[in-house]
Amino acid sequence: MERKLEYRKKSIRSYVVRSGRITESQRRAFEAHWPFFGLELGSGELDIESIFGSAASVVVEIGFGMGDSLLKMAQASPHQQFLGIEVYPPGVGSIMKRAYDARLKNLRVYLADANDVIEECIGKNTIDRMQLFFPDPWHKKKHNKRRIVTHSFVQLVRSRLVLNGVFHMSTDWKAYAEQMLEIMEQSDGFLNCAGVGKFSVKPDYRPLTKFELRGARLGHDVWDLVFKRIA
Repeated sequence: MERKLEYRKKSIRSYVVRSGRITESQRRAFEAHWPFFGLELGSGELDIESIFGSAASVVVEIGFGMGDSLLKMAQASPHQQFLGIEVYPPGVGSIMKRAYDARLKNLRVYLADANDVIEECIGKNTIDRMQLFFPDPWHKKKHNKRRIVTHSFVQLVRSRLVLNGVFHMSTDWKAYAEQMLEIMEQSDGFLNCAGVGKFSVKPDYRPLTKFELRGARLGHDVWDLVFKRIA
């Protein structure tokens, strides 16, 4: 079974559609586990309670990569429900296999564009925490316009968060961290949980990734931003 990335046509995307080689185990994961873990853009707005069987708090992670941190969070918090959105098929296959092996029931995934999923599938005032960890920094100036964190994106996220819900971002690119901070503090309806002009201490619920640990050994810093919806 081969599934393709779902996305609507747009002039600028915040990611590159990669055709990375999918392993045999990842391919089998799509065949065996997509019916349970997989969600489709074309299915429209989610009925969260129907999908998970309960009305617990919901966490959405945008761009979970190979799924290491998302899987750990779902395992550590069985009382919460987790939705992952990723555009890279091997990452989706990998997390489904491991979620099945761990017998997780509180995780579902999209192989789709996050903007499209949030616009079309996530209901307003339904999400308790939105997570964006280590998005592509598009560090060349001519590519900065492709960064996912924009004023319009922030307001889209705000509309989906419940009141007092949290938007949590992290990056290891200082310039992007500073841009995120500026955009968030200019955005209506949000409060910086660390205080005006400050970055947050990494919350305990965000696991350290292999990527982050490797960066730490090389002396790379990481900046977390945690903002609460207040209006």
